[in-house]
Amino acid sequence: MNSNVVNVETRNMEPQAGSVLYIDIFVDESDLKSCVISLLKKLRPHWKHTDIKLKFFTEGITNMLIGCYTDESMEDIILVRVYGKKTELFVDRENEVRNFRILHSHSCGPELYCTFQNGICYEFVKGIVLDKWLVREPTIYRLVAMEMARIHSIKPENGHPVKPVLWKKLSTYLSLINASMIDSRVSEWFQREVPSFDIIASEIEALKKQLSEIKSPAVLCHNDLLCKNIIYNKAKGFVKFIDYEYSGCNYQAYDIGNHFNEFAGVSDVNYKLYPSQELQRDWLATYLETYKQCNSMEPTVTDLEVNKLYVQVCKYALVSHFSWGLWALLQSRYSTIDFDFLTYAVSRFNYYFKKKNETLAMQFP
Repeated sequence: MNSNVVNVETRNMEPQAGSVLYIDIFVDESDLKSCVISLLKKLRPHWKHTDIKLKFFTEGITNMLIGCYTDESMEDIILVRVYGKKTELFVDRENEVRNFRILHSHSCGPELYCTFQNGICYEFVKGIVLDKWLVREPTIYRLVAMEMARIHSIKPENGHPVKPVLWKKLSTYLSLINASMIDSRVSEWFQREVPSFDIIASEIEALKKQLSEIKSPAVLCHNDLLCKNIIYNKAKGFVKFIDYEYSGCNYQAYDIGNHFNEFAGVSDVNYKLYPSQELQRDWLATYLETYKQCNSMEPTVTDLEVNKLYVQVCKYALVSHFSWGLWALLQSRYSTIDFDFLTYAVSRFNYYFKKKNETLAMQFP
């Protein structure tokens, strides 16, 4: 297997200094261990091949993730992420690498060690992966709010405004879904389980028109802040976000609303776990205080500011159901990961229609 190693300058990356190591290897799932060891020969040449241990992380539903180490203390762990099948159709991998480097340069993310043909290798972040119970503990959710505010405060280095990715991403999903309708299974799903393609498209267009009037700021967003993408280091008192493949410029209220939706879980969705209004308001007050501090503003937060952001977040949370509902339909067709994507898609669409009228009727203070 070809394992040439080259340094490839990342095009249009921020920060511009330095380069990302590129290893010309394709990791084949049928020959996984030998492929991973070939990567590690370049990244950790001092490791003895016979001592290398692999730990498979099973929580992810987009890619395959493997932790690699040699010593039992696991002081030095390299994460190898192998991209999911056909994810290049809806994930901008160059954008992911760019944002990976931006976040690391601002001490908000791990170090990216290299890219390879169908994945990346990066630093392991020590700590506890959040679950649907930890994420609602005040000490922890306030740390999450503060970390999101710091990321939202990172400015483009060229100073030019960047257009939010939300509507373009949804348009891409719709186009891919429409093209896949020639597959009889997809067509049957629309007839049996989910709203028709035309209904979904018209709902998204109506949301775009209504939400464009809100004027939520465009900021650097994670866009996929489910519990498993948050690492809590209790000893050092911080949280870090991981997995940036969907990151990019987006609406501030969308990123927050999307995170609140994730309180319901993924593998066993339960919207009774959606955060209470009290929790949301406390979360938002913490967020606003940090966001103001990071942007050299007076950090005092008023009830009016919290109330305004609360309504924005509720409304943008609606559109996140379409983001992940459509994503799940695409995954159900292409992914080799053992997950019931169709049931997940149905749960997202159903909750959207359940909350739509009352949420769109909310008035700003």
